[in-house]
Amino acid sequence: MSLKKTMLACGAAAAILWTGCARQSSSGKPVIGVSLLNLSSEFIVELNKAMEAEARELGVRLIVADSERSAERQVQQVENFVAQKVDAIILNPCEVEASSPAVDKALAAGIPVINVNSETRSAPTAFVGSHDEEAGRLAMEFIAGRLNGAGNVVIMQGFLGQAAQIERDQGAHEVLARYPGMKVLAQRAADWDRAKSMSLMENWIQSYGDRINAVFAHNDEMGMGAVLALEQAGRKKNVIVASVDAIADALQAVGDGRLDATVFQDAAGQGKTAVETALKIVRKQPYDKQVFIPFRLITKDHMLVRGTIASRGLAGLTPTWKIL
Repeated sequence: MSLKKTMLACGAAAAILWTGCARQSSSGKPVIGVSLLNLSSEFIVELNKAMEAEARELGVRLIVADSERSAERQVQQVENFVAQKVDAIILNPCEVEASSPAVDKALAAGIPVINVNSETRSAPTAFVGSHDEEAGRLAMEFIAGRLNGAGNVVIMQGFLGQAAQIERDQGAHEVLARYPGMKVLAQRAADWDRAKSMSLMENWIQSYGDRINAVFAHNDEMGMGAVLALEQAGRKKNVIVASVDAIADALQAVGDGRLDATVFQDAAGQGKTAVETALKIVRKQPYDKQVFIPFRLITKDHMLVRGTIASRGLAGLTPTWKIL
């Protein structure tokens, strides 16, 4: 059973178990603790910006902590939130398994948990994010189309054990299974990191040379690292690169013809909805236990002229390009 199916089966029970009362600050504002995966990631920065903006709009106080990719630190942060008696916790999990105790501890203390962007084995009160398998499928279908169903691919994975890494891998391999002419030369984790992915791509270029026809990177930070390594080696024109998130410089690179495709993940929509959902739970109002925001493939065909602003849904992420 997939993680999301498990959550669908368990989410309602977790929501019923929560019976905590609001613990509003002395200012009268609801207080929400937020533990984020890593604020050195542009996508997570955008996610946080959206949460902060929505919190100001709704009169909510956020206490934001950066777990710096450490599930152990994330559990400690949630323990601190419990001690502070916050009204709700928004968790951007580091890992499926190792971040689950954070959910368990909060729910045991009667504090609702909203997982945003990524999942845990333990079912939270609510989940806001996207189907990561879809991102993997969209990117690999694009690559398969460009290669006419035959060629060699290398895959840059995110932090091993995180839901996005597991599920983007799953989606990509579902597509590869339908194209017997496509082979995976190598796949390895670069931990969502641009510098690590650049080094990994350099190693792959040395190992496989002209045999590499395409790169699928689980996020844009790694995709941009791959592009830089290929450009420095003078090989980019012969290699297709697709990645996920549609961060600003990845969109710029798509518009400039350097990155072949990115899959847009709506950080602003996820952050906004997570805060809205948390406040509804605190106020005991009806809320959706599962909110899935669709991914969208972006190629140069979707890009218009420089100097325009993104269309609704991408505003704030693309200051120099418009998306059709």
